[in-house]
Amino acid sequence: MGFASNSHIVNKYNLFVVFFVALGTLSTAYGLAVIGSTVGQPSFYTYFNLATADEPGYAHTSNMIGALNGVNSAGAILGCLTSAWFADAYGRKRTIQLGCFILVIGGALCSGSISIGMFLAGRVIAGLGAGILAVCVPMYQGEISTAETRGAMMCVTGIMYAFGYSLAGWMGYACFFFPVDSPSATFAWRFPLALQCAPPLIVLAGSKFIPFSPRWLLGQDRREEAFVIVQRLHATPDDPEHNAAKQEFYLMEKQFELDKTLQPRFLEIFRTKANRRRSLVASILMFGDQFLGIFVMTNYGVLIYASLGLSGSTPLLLNACWTTFTIIGNTWTAFYVDKFGRRTFMLIGACGCVTAVTFLCALTASFLGTTNQAGLNAAVFFIWFYIFWWCFFVDATQYVYVSEIWPNRLRSQGTALGLSMFYLASEVTLVAAPPALNAIGWKFYLVLICPSVVYVGLIYFLFPETKGRTLEEIGTLFGDEHVASHWYGISDVEKEEIMQNALKMTKSGRILDDPSFSNAGEKGDGEMLEETARV
Repeated sequence: MGFASNSHIVNKYNLFVVFFVALGTLSTAYGLAVIGSTVGQPSFYTYFNLATADEPGYAHTSNMIGALNGVNSAGAILGCLTSAWFADAYGRKRTIQLGCFILVIGGALCSGSISIGMFLAGRVIAGLGAGILAVCVPMYQGEISTAETRGAMMCVTGIMYAFGYSLAGWMGYACFFFPVDSPSATFAWRFPLALQCAPPLIVLAGSKFIPFSPRWLLGQDRREEAFVIVQRLHATPDDPEHNAAKQEFYLMEKQFELDKTLQPRFLEIFRTKANRRRSLVASILMFGDQFLGIFVMTNYGVLIYASLGLSGSTPLLLNACWTTFTIIGNTWTAFYVDKFGRRTFMLIGACGCVTAVTFLCALTASFLGTTNQAGLNAAVFFIWFYIFWWCFFVDATQYVYVSEIWPNRLRSQGTALGLSMFYLASEVTLVAAPPALNAIGWKFYLVLICPSVVYVGLIYFLFPETKGRTLEEIGTLFGDEHVASHWYGISDVEKEEIMQNALKMTKSGRILDDPSFSNAGEKGDGEMLEETARV
């Protein structure tokens, strides 16, 4: 079994690790989307004494719904910033474990809430864990993948996001039929909230089987351990001598040696022209994607369907169906993003989303509050049209791009910046949407459309294509002057030279022609690993 991309086969272990850590992001997505199902449960309004859409006092209800999502995003911003430091200090693996632990606590508090204040506190804590995982999981996936398959591997995060959305949708639909007059009526919204704890618990239980990121290990000067992990991750039956792993590790180590000569500085991601461009691109990418409207559609789809005249369990059913459709789209992205490119996908997807929201806005303005069923059904169609463009081209691609554009030594900080902007933008869209949709209706969509039109132009002019390049050489696209080696676009002769240099390494990964490793060839792997363990 393998995952093929550009004729490169990924072994079972690499594939398992990528999917296993992505369970954390499944829970992240589930936690974001579950509120969209929660607000469709009658017992939720009854338990917390909240007015429904047809009752006086619904303005307060819409504010509370916005707050439940707003505090979650605030916690996620804090989680993103926390992960930037923790992932460098203690490693990507330990950071993933931390995010899972915090997410379990937050999910438990939400499901056991006895007051709206406790619910809000649980959402903050769950958001903190979600932010940590949102940064660290795709970053980790990229660092254990090859240049040929990195896009596909990192798209697994998008696939798991889709599964999370889908699971939240179907749980909400199923629980809608729980008897409202039952003494345990709160089960209809407590159980879906509690289910958020399951995936991170699985990751915590099995985390001892996932390796540390080899690039992080290099940064800790744990070369032998890093080399063994690269060999295991990228071993294939037709490469018994691990030549591909040696070649990749050689390029990684050359860049690491060059990075060691650079003095670390506070806020390095803003210090150089290349890094400032990366920061701008990462911020525009994630802020712009949020204003395409995905969280509005995901979290408030049930409310939007209800406003278009659908009632009962139908809004929950439609919400569950379209979130399930996103699984197909994100999987398609995984297979083709390495072939057609990140920039291409983002341009196509953003244009499609803007078009769909524009039609949704026009139809809502024309037919909302009328009995014209054809017009209202057309508005529902364009919600589905929107999700097609989002899940086939944007959703998974954004997580690939925001992480891979950064050099190894700044990847955690840069990815954290991008995801922080994503959640910061969600503070606007998620908190504003319920009261805005209630107060100004279709005009709220203009808040999404106008910035998105500008965003499409910025993608075209500012975003370089990164497909097919190693993580170490992407810096060339942003104007870095300290790129140690290249693989993309070089001649066969140059590739052969790199391979011959890589073959000079010992079995432990030490490069023989490096003076600092002059004694490496005299020691076996066992001795080298024992020395590392003692240090």
